[in-house]
Amino acid sequence: MPRPFTPKVITANALIEGDVVYLTEDDRWSRALAEAEVITDEAHAEVRLLDASARHAEAVGVYLADVALKNGTPEPTHFREEFRRTGPSNYFHGKQAEG
Repeated sequence: MPRPFTPKVITANALIEGDVVYLTEDDRWSRALAEAEVITDEAHAEVRLLDASARHAEAVGVYLADVALKNGTPEPTHFREEFRRTGPSNYFHGKQAEG
C-alpha cells in the first residue's frame, strides 16, 4: 500500500555558490526555507519538480523534501534537511554565524 503524500518543498543547490536553495511559488530560488512553496498535491509536485530540474543553469541536485507546517512556516521533518539548512558543522561560520 503506498504511503500518503505529505507536504513537500523543492530544494537543490545553487549552481555557482553551492548554497541550499528552495523553489518559491513565483519560480525564484530562495535561500530561505520560509519562502519555499509548500506543495500538498502529488501531481502538482511532480510537474514543479520536472520544471525545476530543467533549470540546469541555476541549480543542481533538485529534489522534493518533506516538510511540516509549524505556525504557517515550513520546517524540515528529517535531520538531513535541517543539517542542509543550517550549513556546515565543522566550525562556526556562514549561516551558523549569521544566527
